[in-house]
Amino acid sequence: MKVLITGGYGFIGSHVADRFYKEGYDVYIIDDFSTGRRDRVAFKHKGYNLSVEDAACEEVFRSFPFDVVVHLAAQASVHASMNDPKGDAESNVLGLVNMLTLAEKYKVRKFLFASTAAVYGARAKVPLTEKDVTNPISPYGISKWIGETYCAKWKQLYGLDTVCFRFSNVYGPRQGSDGEAGVVAKFHSCLLNGSTLGIFGDGEQTRDFIYVEDVADALFRASHSDLTGVYNLSTNTETSVNTLALTLISLHGAGEVEYRPKRQGDIRRSSLGNEKLRNDLDWAPLVDLDEGLRRTYTYFKEQHEQEDKAEGRKKERILSSIAFKSVKPYIENFLAFFVVAFLFLNGNLGMQQTIGVAIVIYIVVLGIFYGKRQALLAAALSILLILYDKLTDGREFISLLYDTAFLFQAILYVFIALVIGYAVQRKNNMILAQKERVQQLEVKYDLLNEVHRDVLDVKNALRHRILTDKNSFGKVHSILKELDGFDSETVHEQTVHVVQKVMNAKQVSLLTLSENCEYAQLTARSGHLLERTPDPLKVADHAFLRHVLTKGSLFVNKGLDASAPMMAAPIRHNGNIIAIVCVNGIGFDQLSLYMENVLSIVADMAGTALSRAMKFTEARAGGGN
Repeated sequence: MKVLITGGYGFIGSHVADRFYKEGYDVYIIDDFSTGRRDRVAFKHKGYNLSVEDAACEEVFRSFPFDVVVHLAAQASVHASMNDPKGDAESNVLGLVNMLTLAEKYKVRKFLFASTAAVYGARAKVPLTEKDVTNPISPYGISKWIGETYCAKWKQLYGLDTVCFRFSNVYGPRQGSDGEAGVVAKFHSCLLNGSTLGIFGDGEQTRDFIYVEDVADALFRASHSDLTGVYNLSTNTETSVNTLALTLISLHGAGEVEYRPKRQGDIRRSSLGNEKLRNDLDWAPLVDLDEGLRRTYTYFKEQHEQEDKAEGRKKERILSSIAFKSVKPYIENFLAFFVVAFLFLNGNLGMQQTIGVAIVIYIVVLGIFYGKRQALLAAALSILLILYDKLTDGREFISLLYDTAFLFQAILYVFIALVIGYAVQRKNNMILAQKERVQQLEVKYDLLNEVHRDVLDVKNALRHRILTDKNSFGKVHSILKELDGFDSETVHEQTVHVVQKVMNAKQVSLLTLSENCEYAQLTARSGHLLERTPDPLKVADHAFLRHVLTKGSLFVNKGLDASAPMMAAPIRHNGNIIAIVCVNGIGFDQLSLYMENVLSIVADMAGTALSRAMKFTEARAGGGN
């Protein structure tokens, strides 16, 4: 069985995906990765990077016959909906309508929709039940309330089984810190990072916290039930934000609270009654708040420790790498300079020209390996070396400023360094540009490779449908194989049988024509040879026979003439019509172009089979003579 989970890489979606996978389902996921992460789903599955309102989602539905769709993808922040109500509606309403439309079109058995307690609005009454009036006060609550209406109408108009679950505040492992429901994750993050717990208002606002695995359990069980309509999915328990904060501080062993101004759109009290779901689904939450928070804290603590260790190792590697890479060129430059200086200062006069070449090579090599900066440093060191040698020989520094040979030599070294540095820098820029180009091509390749894999999956799915669907060309081909034979009477019988199977007709008959085409003799009916040959039909007396013979084309009984078959098609041998196959017992709605093409193809195949059988009979008769 196959399940499609929208938002399946999100916090709740990944747990729902885990549950369905453990129950033996093939899991498919649509997610735009706005908040989802692929690493949350570790098992083998198929994922598509799409928004739920994207028209391309139809390709997913067309390729795979889903039994269940769990629609979790949504913009889930009350605060964000207040700032951008248009974006909230696009994600939560248009996406839902697209999924409902595709689910109905491709015959999905069950559609589960994630709604919210925010549809009730700011109600003083707690707990709230499904019978209470809805009055959302935020765009987020409004969009979810509209979504419930759409689900109800799709059930009413199209018969699609839909179940809407009004989630209370879901928490647990893998939870992000965005949105109101992320308060548990936010508090964990603050505690583990040594920050204060920020509470909006006085902290006495209450929420109904439910553990994520209890939510996944309810969704899975509902997918196999007869449930339809709207249900609260909750623990039916009020917990204040202050109580939540104190519990987490107790688990962590330390922490402080900071109270902040109340946010617009926040609900004061929230608790949902779950009696209806308990009774109809025989379900109950199994994980209480203390146990759920303990599991969640353990998860976040392990994640925090792993991230800290990974971040520490990464920083160490980066710092050591940066330090070594930044110092290495200078170390190698000075080592090379000491070698050149040793040769220069300890060489005799005859070696001066050779040493001068060595200095040039030293500048060039440093420039090639490390660029303009090290080349200029090498030139400067070389100039200082020559200057030192001149001064130790008794030359005055001022006099060297007028020494054209010395100045030419110094300018030459600087020029070589600049030229080599410029050439190397240009080469490095070209290499960097090529690397960026390669990276861009790799990204495109990865995308095309993923598309290729998707196309192969779709191709395999379509191939499976072609081979197994009752109306597929694969089935037609397997049926047409029955026409293989070398006996004319057998081909007559199999022609009728094939047409009956392909077109799902109640009655099919085959009429063979006389040599002058004035009479048509009934040869086979409904796949059986006739024990007694009835009187032949005079072609001139039957309009459908005249139509087939004079026009040489398919006859369709669009006038519903009781004396004529619903369809009739010519069978040819060497270009001449030798027989007519007649179809009866099909509905008027089957008089389609598709059925006409099917009958024409079968008639052509039958003509080919009859021609082969006649040639075989003639050859056998000639061989006997």
